[in-house]
Amino acid sequence: MAACALRRGLLATVNTLNKRQAHRILSIVDNSYGFEVTRPRLQCLACGLPNKTQQKRFMSSRSRPEEKVLEAVGVFEAVKQHGKYETGQLFLHSVFGYRGIVLFPWHARLYDRDVTLPVSDSKPEPPGGAHGSKEVKGKTHTYYQVLIDTRDCPHISQRSQTEAVTFLANHDDSRALYAIPGLDYVSHEDILPYNSTEQVPIQHELFERFLLFNPAKAPPFTARDTLKAWQEKNHPWLELSDVHRETTENIRVTVIPFYMGMREAQNSHVYWWRYCIRLENMGSEVVQLRERHWRIFSLSGTLETVRGRGVVGREPVLSKEQPAFQYSSHVSLQAPSGHMWGTFRIERTDGSHFDVRIPPFSLESNKDDKAPPAGYTF
Repeated sequence: MAACALRRGLLATVNTLNKRQAHRILSIVDNSYGFEVTRPRLQCLACGLPNKTQQKRFMSSRSRPEEKVLEAVGVFEAVKQHGKYETGQLFLHSVFGYRGIVLFPWHARLYDRDVTLPVSDSKPEPPGGAHGSKEVKGKTHTYYQVLIDTRDCPHISQRSQTEAVTFLANHDDSRALYAIPGLDYVSHEDILPYNSTEQVPIQHELFERFLLFNPAKAPPFTARDTLKAWQEKNHPWLELSDVHRETTENIRVTVIPFYMGMREAQNSHVYWWRYCIRLENMGSEVVQLRERHWRIFSLSGTLETVRGRGVVGREPVLSKEQPAFQYSSHVSLQAPSGHMWGTFRIERTDGSHFDVRIPPFSLESNKDDKAPPAGYTF
């Protein structure tokens, strides 16, 4: 019964969270802006008995020179086991602990190499036979475009990039990129929903440009026309279509590629992609990422090998207290499509190493590549 209560309690409802992970999130929040756990009174789906955990309010703190004062922020809601969250849903990220709000959903195809399924509707291996000849069936999975509360960004920057959604700039420099700070993609199971009586519960420069407070709705925030126009105009550069996942020795790697567009450089076409990678330690052993090894195949026939220390200048430690690290990077090809795959070299505390597979993924350009990314324009 205690385990059921924990699963239905909102900081431990997601199956990937255990007691230690739930405490980790609370510790991070307590160190930065403060939390008091709140769990609504819910019925346990597993045993049919009511959850007797008392409901409390979800708290935040504001700093004063002499002390920190807790302030009420909202109340946790039940996690959706079925269906999707609507535009305007407030949430706490179950892995990185930040506050955010849902802008709109994406329906992606998740290719999970840890799941054995029939090979129909599957992704074939890239040229070169990476990871053998296994084929993986895709399954529809919901992700969300979200805004991150800027107050929380400094406290998660060592575990997740807060400027990971990038665009190609609209000028002659074919390599120029710019980012929209505080924009993220979040999987359905990463969302711990809550509600608030505040009309502006999330601090982000785009919040009031994208969302309108409407107390008659649930959740009480609706999309403005500017959000709808921005989504439509930038759809090719924001769209999340494929997600790839694989686990090696309790280290799970998830990859999401995004096409960014094409630019002309030195009388040739250069196609750009960004890819978001999350590493998660699903076990109890403390490990550290030391090296990366990439193979990049282009439709033009070239095969490039890239090796280096760490990722994005870091060598993150993955532990039970801080099990995840997420980052984004970019790749360009002089062809409209290609493949990437590789490994991460992971070090144990005793100095031994093992290689974690990066699931192979396709780099595909959009067929309709007429308009450049609109980015911040409305």
